[in-house]
Amino acid sequence: MKKVLITGGAGFIGSTVASALLDRGITPVVLDDLSKGRAEFVEDRIFYRGDVADAALLDRIFAEHPDIEAAVHCAAKIVVPESVAKPLYYYRENVAKTIDLLDSLQRLGCTRVVFSSSASIYAPTPDARVDESSPVDANSPYARTKQMMEQVLQDWTRGEGAEHQRVITLRYFNPIGADPRLRTGLQDLNPSHALGKLIEAHSTGAPFTVTGVEWATRDGSGIRDYVHVQDLAEAHVAALLRFDEVVAPDAADRYRVINVGTGDGTTVRELVTAFEQAVGAELDVREAGPRPGDVIGCYAAVDTARELLGWQPRRGIAEGVADALAWRAKWAARLGV
Repeated sequence: MKKVLITGGAGFIGSTVASALLDRGITPVVLDDLSKGRAEFVEDRIFYRGDVADAALLDRIFAEHPDIEAAVHCAAKIVVPESVAKPLYYYRENVAKTIDLLDSLQRLGCTRVVFSSSASIYAPTPDARVDESSPVDANSPYARTKQMMEQVLQDWTRGEGAEHQRVITLRYFNPIGADPRLRTGLQDLNPSHALGKLIEAHSTGAPFTVTGVEWATRDGSGIRDYVHVQDLAEAHVAALLRFDEVVAPDAADRYRVINVGTGDGTTVRELVTAFEQAVGAELDVREAGPRPGDVIGCYAAVDTARELLGWQPRRGIAEGVADALAWRAKWAARLGV
């Protein structure tokens, strides 16, 4: 594989995927509107600024790079509380525009698509462990956009005129850390997820709030599967390199779902403890009710990823915390804050 289109490739995950591809000798072609992504993350990469729904721009990209062999679709709006407040915005950005993108990819003959989905679509289970066959029941507009798009993609691979279209959907769990070489990382110095809030609390002295303390978990806090973003990126590389084995061109079912996590569940309180151990300091920890759209959470069964992709996570929470802190220091220095 020579070239891969990455939508959202100037964002946290997309830029890390792009770096991982470069490390394997594959050229990423990045499409990003920079609404959340950073121009600094694509300074030395093939980059097109624009919207994934812009058919004329997709025509230009493929005309200038006819050797693109697959597309990784990472572009999406992802903030759960914002999706609750602005559902139409999320459905337009994440669903309607992706349909336009798929129409362009099909017209341009790009038959391999890797889609960034989310474990947030899973319904709660008694033990919080989920595999790819577990029931889904998205609980926020953001999560519902991912669930909707999974159904759209599956139907697309079965539709008239789409006989050659194939899709691997990667259901992400909770990415942490940064590119270990610190080429890119979280573009927001104060992100809204748990590790970001922990880093903010550590760097500013502000309290850290555990949102939701009455979930049916071992300590009452939500449970998540914290996967290092570099491991997540390497799962994308594995999916691309093994694409034709996972979903053969003549397969009866040309749509496949694969969980990408660590296989271990960590509660928010346990994450706090791991963070405090990593930084050698205690935080001011407080409690509050869940935010709009919050769910108990889940952790992954990753047997499918091991079997089909030959992939398994290699980095733990301590490394994720260390890389996230190192990246924040570097990024803050570059931004002059």
